[in-house]
Amino acid sequence: MFCSRSLTIAALASGLVLLPDLSAPAQASDPVRQVDALEALSGKHPGFRRGQAKGVCAAGYFEGTSEGAALSKASAFAGDRHPVIARFSVGGGNPNASDHSRSARGLALHIDLPDGGQWQMANISAPLYFIARPEHFTPFVEVRTPDPDTGKPDPERLAEFSEAHPETLKQAEWLAEQPIGGSFAGYRYWGVNAFELTASDGQSRFVRWDFKPQDPVTPPDEDTLATLGDDFLADELATRLEEEGTVRFDFYVQLAADDDSLVDATTIWPEEGRERVLAGTLVIESTSPGVGGEGDRMVFNPLVLPDGIAPSDDPVLHARPAAYAVSFGRRAAGD
Repeated sequence: MFCSRSLTIAALASGLVLLPDLSAPAQASDPVRQVDALEALSGKHPGFRRGQAKGVCAAGYFEGTSEGAALSKASAFAGDRHPVIARFSVGGGNPNASDHSRSARGLALHIDLPDGGQWQMANISAPLYFIARPEHFTPFVEVRTPDPDTGKPDPERLAEFSEAHPETLKQAEWLAEQPIGGSFAGYRYWGVNAFELTASDGQSRFVRWDFKPQDPVTPPDEDTLATLGDDFLADELATRLEEEGTVRFDFYVQLAADDDSLVDATTIWPEEGRERVLAGTLVIESTSPGVGGEGDRMVFNPLVLPDGIAPSDDPVLHARPAAYAVSFGRRAAGD
């Protein structure tokens, strides 16, 4: 049984801080079921994340802009370079997944700030999430889990769930229309949840953010893609950094309009007619080959935020760290 209190203490001792305390059974039950469902879908892979299992760690820095500082008093925007630990990943719970899949790519970040401050993010290569309510996560996964007898999901259960929750199909439909990228450096990564930025004068605005490559990378055509192996993304990023020195992303925040939902990440905020502010630059300078890089030992809790950035009331955002903690506890134990 997962013991969240002992995990929290162990995490503090090892520098993996700010995990939630899930000691209350009412809190722990749903996150445990979520992780159990992921294991049933993708299998157990000891030592690996239950989601975004396949990835490569990287390092670099984040540098804010004066425009970002005007929106938030967070020290990340003060103009200095702040060290970053990053992890690029492929969607799903299988560390042997093919890079040819149409799953969401991930860009998780840990930014070290002055006076011990931290900012962690879990961004994906889609502008929307696949559930609007945390209680939908487990059934979403379960109806996609193959029946042991047939090797396929039950089509009736899947259709029934999808009909009752059509919003859970929107991310997959969006991804199906996108080309498969040939580089982690070529994807745009969204935060999908809303956050509140508070300026030094006390004014606050709700935003969503995204990281957009400074140098576009054209996706490979089908013939070229067919020549690439199942693990080309990590190798391509390492080669790109060796040849070019850095990979750079512009960090934008999009200010919410009155009709933009702050609590439903399955909705896309239209860019037309919305104010977007260039708030910083993310620079990736190196990668760590193989498994065991510094990012592999981190949780990337999206509620680890500096003063000046606060979470919205999105229930999925608030539920994510609990499941992350359960997953971390199991992989830290070698399960």
